[in-house]
Amino acid sequence: MFKLSQHRGRKLVLYFYPKDNTPGCTTEGMQFRDLHMNFQRAGAGIFGISRDSLRSHESFKAKMHFPFELLSDAEEAACTLFGVIKMKNMYGKKVRGIERSTFVLDGEGLLAREWRGVKVPGHAQEVLDFVKTL
Repeated sequence: MFKLSQHRGRKLVLYFYPKDNTPGCTTEGMQFRDLHMNFQRAGAGIFGISRDSLRSHESFKAKMHFPFELLSDAEEAACTLFGVIKMKNMYGKKVRGIERSTFVLDGEGLLAREWRGVKVPGHAQEVLDFVKTL
């Protein structure tokens, strides 16, 4: 169970992504993985969130050697709270899914910045650059 209150005093990066083991989500996770030590030095924790199951997350995390946790939001509680569920086009068909989005919370748990409709290339570095300013 993830509780925001347990992370008080620490900056948090919450990145919402559509699906484990898909090309864009894998690349995004790898970029956060590769910069993980820099985020730690900046005093920030990283959490990836999708609607995938815990089993799927554990497999994805192990396969990609992610040093941070992936949170399962199968019931869409966090997705609803952050407003990331959108109607999207997939192969010409409308589907309901997660809009790739990232949120940075400051040490008090307040929203410091958000990115919606994220394009993966360079995004993790942009988030890190922002976290360093907090």
